Amino acid sequence: MTVKQLRAFLAVAQTLSFTRACDRLHISQPALSLTIKGLEDSLGGPLLIRSTRRVSLTPEGEALVPLAKRLLADWDNTEERLRQHFTLELGKVAIAAMPSFACNGLPDALMAFRQHFPRINVTVHDVINEDVIEMVRRERVELGIAFAPEATDDLAFTPLFTDRFVAVVPPTSPLANAADISWSALLNEDLIALQRPSMVRRLLEHTLATRGIALPVAFESHQLATVGHMVASGLGVSVVPSLCGPQMQALGAHCLPLHDPVIAHEVGLLSPKDRKLSVAAQALADVLQRTVSTPVLCSK
Repeated sequence: MTVKQLRAFLAVAQTLSFTRACDRLHISQPALSLTIKGLEDSLGGPLLIRSTRRVSLTPEGEALVPLAKRLLADWDNTEERLRQHFTLELGKVAIAAMPSFACNGLPDALMAFRQHFPRINVTVHDVINEDVIEMVRRERVELGIAFAPEATDDLAFTPLFTDRFVAVVPPTSPLANAADISWSALLNEDLIALQRPSMVRRLLEHTLATRGIALPVAFESHQLATVGHMVASGLGVSVVPSLCGPQMQALGAHCLPLHDPVIAHEVGLLSPKDRKLSVAAQALADVLQRTVSTPVLCSK
């Protein structure tokens, strides 16, 4: 059976007239007769009894009427829902983002997306950088926002901005009065770091190791918020992406530009290389590329 055949049959069954059915469907009587015959041939028997005076339904035709109505209604609903997905009137998209971006950069982008596409549902997975990459690889999400991965054979990476790491110091520290700070001065203090396998921790250790600088860690935590509270309470200092600066300052710590060396790394969009994004995911990616900008370095 085809949708065209079912529509033709239902038109005749509801009007009991080939002439009126032709007017409804805007086709000729020979074309309608051929369509009905094709349906009957495919099902194996007559559905309509046609005489010179009237048209009536066979028992099999009577049985097909409610089924045809339901099938066509399901088809029309499916067609409409797909149209709404393609026109972004309906749909959903899942995205994974590292916490530093999920907290500080993503909300503004989602607000802009919502203004343009209010009926698209967005699910945000706030996970560490390594999990973002894994979720994209396993296609649990269509988009990820993370630091540029080391291997991208199976991933497409689109840079959004380059994030520079900044120092985080207690508000009572003499360092808080400086305009900026060097690594050598910062590492004279107790260092509070994110625990491995944090990408931030690995980037810092790798970059400093190339300069012959060790990363002496006094305290460790998995959560950026915990790191911020620990610094604000005076336990030590830390280093975070500049994207986290507003969060650190809201927790009571001070952020300063960090140099000698300056450490920066690209943050961008991840997606599977061999899979086309859904219309909703592509729209979100476009909004992110338009709205996300390089974070402003913190100052006290």
